[in-house]
Amino acid sequence: MRVIAGTARSIPLAAPRGVETRPTTDRIKETLFNILQQDIADSWFFDVFAGSGGIGIEALSRGAKKAWFIDSSREAIEAISSNIRKCHFEDRSEIIRSEAAPALSRALMMLPGGGRTIIFMDPPYDKGLELQVLSSIRQSGRLCDEDLVIVETSLYSDPESLCSQGFVLLREKKYKNQKHLFLSIDKRSRQ
Repeated sequence: MRVIAGTARSIPLAAPRGVETRPTTDRIKETLFNILQQDIADSWFFDVFAGSGGIGIEALSRGAKKAWFIDSSREAIEAISSNIRKCHFEDRSEIIRSEAAPALSRALMMLPGGGRTIIFMDPPYDKGLELQVLSSIRQSGRLCDEDLVIVETSLYSDPESLCSQGFVLLREKKYKNQKHLFLSIDKRSRQ
């Protein structure tokens, strides 16, 4: 596992100890950032259920203004901290050890204005945690139409349940065992 491109290109990243984390492979990460390449520069990036922090670090390497890393695991927080230091991104990173939904809600409330917000989440599959986070995002009222939420989920999950939380499915990218769902706030849910 490494940083694919940008200022920290080729720096190896450590994964948290234990078996609870499922790091996104370099190949999937590269595909994701090829899709996002026009959106990353000068964005505010949130890596939720961050694990190693590899997705948020990739965003910083490619020009995101700042990244927030949210995870409840002590092992994950240690790996994220180490990886951020290796890449010299301490001044553009904030690490939050907490449950995802309340931490993201608080962080969104302190978000500076200007720039696009991108939220990436890779929760444990089939536990419904993404629904809690999406509800928290919608209730914060801080996202607008141009902001983006990406959910990594199992290949067989139904995107309709996510859209029922006040989001619109913009794109679905399938891989061998998982997929990325690209969502935006549904304008009608804000009225």
